[in-house]
Amino acid sequence: MWNYVGKGRPDFAKNPGPGEESVWDYPRPPACVADNRNVEVIFDGNTIAKTSRAIRVIETASPPTFYIPREDVKLEALVKKITGSYCEWKGGATYWDLANPNLKNVAWSYQDPSPGFEVIANYLSFYPGKLRCSVDGEAVRAQPGGFYGGWVTDEIVGPFKGEPGTSAW
Repeated sequence: MWNYVGKGRPDFAKNPGPGEESVWDYPRPPACVADNRNVEVIFDGNTIAKTSRAIRVIETASPPTFYIPREDVKLEALVKKITGSYCEWKGGATYWDLANPNLKNVAWSYQDPSPGFEVIANYLSFYPGKLRCSVDGEAVRAQPGGFYGGWVTDEIVGPFKGEPGTSAW
């Protein structure tokens, strides 16, 4: 059973310094937070998405995911897939491929999110392990584990879900 809900940082978690956030202080269920920093997604020198109107989803043990409004995404660069997955909090997800070259599963979205997450309807989030993502010019690192889409920046401290040894959490 999962015991971590953002109400107490476990002993193994790093303590955040000035200007840092611990993923262990994030809530469970997740929260959606408006973020007006400059967020950009680039592939091979081409801007796929750029906004200062992102929604950051924060959840215990994971780096945040940044969701970008559709109108700030070059949708012609993407191909919506038929397949998807299900999140216990946000509902049914749709995946997106990069159109050219054919790069699989570079983004996801929630067309009709569960109650409490309506604010991310018509927004997309991108995998920083597949595309170059940045927040206010800082290069984002991918959350470990392959499946997860968290955006790791210098302000975020963990350890993060997906790192070696975290399956015991």
